[in-house]
This record gives sequence, structure tokens and C-alpha cells, in this order.
Amino acid sequence: QVQLVESGGGLVQAGGSLRLSCAASGIIFRFYSMGWYRQAPGKQRELVAIVGYGGNTNYADSVKGRFIISRDNARNTTYLQMNSLKPEDTAVYYCATLTPLRFGQGTQVTVSS
Repeated sequence: QVQLVESGGGLVQAGGSLRLSCAASGIIFRFYSMGWYRQAPGKQRELVAIVGYGGNTNYADSVKGRFIISRDNARNTTYLQMNSLKPEDTAVYYCATLTPLRFGQGTQVTVSS
């Protein structure tokens, strides 16, 4: 049974930082490309960042230069380091395997102005 468990969300002031973690189980983690998505109230879920099984990364324009995605295959964990946070980053953040696309339960990130 595949499980993706996110942690690290919370309330932070604008300009602050948070690090999200996603622990995966039930898959051979090193073979999977992983991603972080987010969904703000009243908006569609959007892709924030991906890290391929080879370690290559890609980011949405809205977070480039502020967020860093990484992975630790020994710990079956994906991370999202979020810096210089803005109120518009407020959303539920979801970890995902990309192929097939499956999501964790999400973690709330709230950025106050």
C-alpha cells in the first residue's frame, strides 16, 4: 500500500521560511519522480516543483529562486524548502508521485502579511 505522509506545514509571517517533508512507503522510492503541488482556497491544484529520480529539478515560475525541492533516497523522503514566503503561497501543499499521479493527505501552509 502506497503512503505519502507530509509534515512541516504551519503559520509563518511573510518573508519567513518553512521546510516540508514527505515520507514515502510502499514504493521503491528511488525509481519515482516526485513532486509538490498546492491548492489555495477556490483555486485549482497546481504543480509547484518536481524532482526526477535522477535528481533533476523543475519549478513553477511563481516559486523559482525561493523554493528548493530535494530528495533523500536513503530516507525515502522528499523535501520542499520554502524561503521568502508570501501571503499568496498560502495553500494546502501535497506531495505526489508523478507516474502514476498519487497524492498525500496534504499539509496546510499559511503565510500572514
